[in-house]
Amino acid sequence: MRMMPSIFLVGILLSCVNDPKEVEELNDEERYPDQEMRGVDVLYSTMGEVQFRLKAPLVHQYGGEESYNEMPEGVDIEIYDDTTMVVSSRLTANYAIDIAHEKRMEAKDNVVVINDEGDTLNTEHLIWDLEKDEIRSDVFVKITTPQQVLMGEGLISNQDFTDYRILKPRGIINLKDAQSN
Repeated sequence: MRMMPSIFLVGILLSCVNDPKEVEELNDEERYPDQEMRGVDVLYSTMGEVQFRLKAPLVHQYGGEESYNEMPEGVDIEIYDDTTMVVSSRLTANYAIDIAHEKRMEAKDNVVVINDEGDTLNTEHLIWDLEKDEIRSDVFVKITTPQQVLMGEGLISNQDFTDYRILKPRGIINLKDAQSN
């Protein structure tokens, strides 16, 4: 009878083995942000000129060589004209990630860009190349202007969204109306 409790104890100890992969995932520091900020409102400037203003309800900041900022609850960005300091376009999205070392920001999920002329871009994924001052997309895009609705796959534009090109336009184009204009 004395053997029974020790066999039982050995059985319990042997059954409590941790999966090394699960332990590694729990200890992985890259999965958790270095900082969490709420109610963020930041002005980005270059050489004393404000380039854009970023507002986000929540920002997760990850450090290291390949640092980035994640905005899982959305983002609202006002892009300023270089010369007049007036808002020239606005970008909103339900999710964004700013990859500082690549000078690139990605916006996903209900991305909307509106320029000062009232042209509106709707897409699900947009890449903003901060070095080239351009935005681009490789998925479905819809542009609504006061005169027309344009659709297609992919887009390249300046960051103000005033000079844009749909890469693969689709839809009906009335050539008679286009020639008269």
